Amino acid sequence: MPINDSANQRIADFDAALTLNGNQPPEGPLYTGVDLGTAYIVTAVVDRLGNPVAGALTHSKSSVRDGLILDYVGAVNILRQQVAMIRGAGFSLQAAAAAYPPGTVGRNAKAFGNVLDSVRLEVVGLIDEPTAASMVLGITDGAVVDIGGGTTGISVIKDGKVAYTADEPTGGIHVDLVLAGHYKIPDYEAEKMKRDPERQSEILPLITPVFEKMASIVRKHLKGHQVGTLYLVGGTSCFPGIEAVMEMETHLPVSRPDNPLLVTPLGIALSCLEQSHNFRNA
Repeated sequence: MPINDSANQRIADFDAALTLNGNQPPEGPLYTGVDLGTAYIVTAVVDRLGNPVAGALTHSKSSVRDGLILDYVGAVNILRQQVAMIRGAGFSLQAAAAAYPPGTVGRNAKAFGNVLDSVRLEVVGLIDEPTAASMVLGITDGAVVDIGGGTTGISVIKDGKVAYTADEPTGGIHVDLVLAGHYKIPDYEAEKMKRDPERQSEILPLITPVFEKMASIVRKHLKGHQVGTLYLVGGTSCFPGIEAVMEMETHLPVSRPDNPLLVTPLGIALSCLEQSHNFRNA
C-alpha cells in the first residue's frame, strides 16, 4: 500500500523545520532523535504531539561505516555543532534517542548512545533504524528497507510489531565506488554525481547491478516471511529508479515516501517521545 498523505506531510514539515528560520519553540518538552549515518548526521526534534519543530543535517564524511562508528570524535563534533545551533535558536534539548543498524549489539550499539552523551543529551533509549522509520510511515504490516550510505537494513513488521530485523554492508558508498571506477574520478566527486539530477538517468544503467545486489539482500532475508509491501527509506532510496529495480528483483510492490532521507531521523525522535512517556508511566 502507498505511503499515506499524513506521513508525507510530517516528513515535509520536518524538511521545512531544518531551516530554523522563524521557528518558534513550542511550550512543553521536546524530544530529539539523532541518526548517525554514513553520509549524513541528521538531528530531528519533535514536540509532545510528535510534530517536527526543528532539526539539522550535516554531511558526515563517513564518521560511520558499515554500522560502526569509525570516527567517534568527528561524529561528536558534528553533533555538538548541530545541538549548539538548535539550542541557539531557542530550542531546549534534553531527552534524546539514537538509532543503530539492525543486528548491531553490545558495545557497538551502545556507542551510538555514547555520542549523544558526549554532547550532554539525556539518552532515553536506542532503536534500530528500520523500526524507527516504520513509526513515521505508520505501517502495521510490511517490510521497511533502510538503504543508507553503508548498509541495507530490513525490518519485517507484523501486526504492528517487529518480527525480524537484519542488516548487510551494501549501500550508497558502493554506488560511489562503481561510479568512481567507471569515470576514474575520486569517491567524493562520484558522490556528487550521484546526487546530480541531470546525471542520474545517465548513470542508472551503471549502478543498477548495485541496486540488484541490495534487492537480493532483501529477498534473502524475506524468505519465510509473508510480506505484502516493501517500504524504501534512507538516503540511497532517493535515487530515481531504485524502486523499479527493487520491485523487479523481489516481485513485491514497493512504496517510497517523498523524501526517504528524513524518515529514519524523524522516527528516532518519535521513539524518544514514546520511550520518554513509557519511562514516566512505568
